[in-house]
Amino acid sequence: MKNAFLAGSVCAAALVAGAAMAQDEPYDIYLSMSYIGNDWQAEAQNMVRALAESSDYADRVNLRIQVAGPNAQRQIQQINAMVQAGADAIVVYPISPTALNTVVKSACDRGVTIIAYDGEITEPCAYNVTIDQTEAGRVTAEWLAEELGGEGDIVVITGVPGTSVDTARTAAAMEVFEGHEGINVVGEAVGMWSQAVARTELSRLMATRDWSDIDGLWMQVGCYTANAMQIEAGIAPEDVLPCAGEGSNGGRIQMLPADTAVEGGAMPYAPMGAPRISYASPPYSGALALKLAVDILDGAEVPKLTTLPLPIVTSETIQLCETGSWEEQRDGCNAFQPSLVANPGWFASIFSEELPQLGLNAALVGQAEN
Repeated sequence: MKNAFLAGSVCAAALVAGAAMAQDEPYDIYLSMSYIGNDWQAEAQNMVRALAESSDYADRVNLRIQVAGPNAQRQIQQINAMVQAGADAIVVYPISPTALNTVVKSACDRGVTIIAYDGEITEPCAYNVTIDQTEAGRVTAEWLAEELGGEGDIVVITGVPGTSVDTARTAAAMEVFEGHEGINVVGEAVGMWSQAVARTELSRLMATRDWSDIDGLWMQVGCYTANAMQIEAGIAPEDVLPCAGEGSNGGRIQMLPADTAVEGGAMPYAPMGAPRISYASPPYSGALALKLAVDILDGAEVPKLTTLPLPIVTSETIQLCETGSWEEQRDGCNAFQPSLVANPGWFASIFSEELPQLGLNAALVGQAEN
């Protein structure tokens, strides 16, 4: 699929040049967001806005943003209104893979391009941009099982219920754990992809346990917080439990060798050699969906499903960025100086070969590189 995507991008580039000259007025494109109560969604919105305001797209796109919250009926109503208002395309973070199908089909029938990012829409006329969420759950669970030698008591913190992302990741991880007789899930909670919620739920789960009662954690979001809570409990940094989870910058800084010099870091937002595997749905997926929506409107052929590379970072591949530019990320860095990223819950998997307009500032404040 990646090869098909890259090939499509080459064709699209040629078409875009001609279409840009022929386009009389900007495309009206809407961003329909559902749940936004976490750092990932804020970054995704920033990156969509940055691309729309970049020199390559500012004269080509009128972007409007609406937020429905975790309410499928409200998102349906908003999408209907977008269609009525004359939308050329709608970029969607769907609260459900199926609940929007009827309104999406109606929009397609009226010539509106619908493209979902991260979460998927199952209506066949929709386009989808996402990682392989099943692979994300499987790979991280396999890492944790191997790290524990196939046996141990673990805690599981899931994501936003009802989304295709959470459903696929959790099901894949649980299948891996069930395949190891020695792995026992002794606690499970919904984390809503939020460090704050993860802390609340993990505190509840640990209220009747000691950290020595568990051997590891699988968390869609919250490994940074779990490590911080262990430090607060008096556990030495070198003794924190293995955690399979999200690509927050705080978690990645913790993965760096303990003697790594960083700017602006202080425990627990500091290098400690934490045993981790870090992955993420890239927050740039919404911006890439916007790019592909423009390509489609220009007449390019785009696959219905664009599967993004799964950004996996381990202790062997963690690399500190100095400036966070697109070029520096292209060269392999994947964690940012705390002096540049004050929020440890901020997601670090922001690099895309296809989006040279977007560097660190795009994710932080919605400012493009050009």
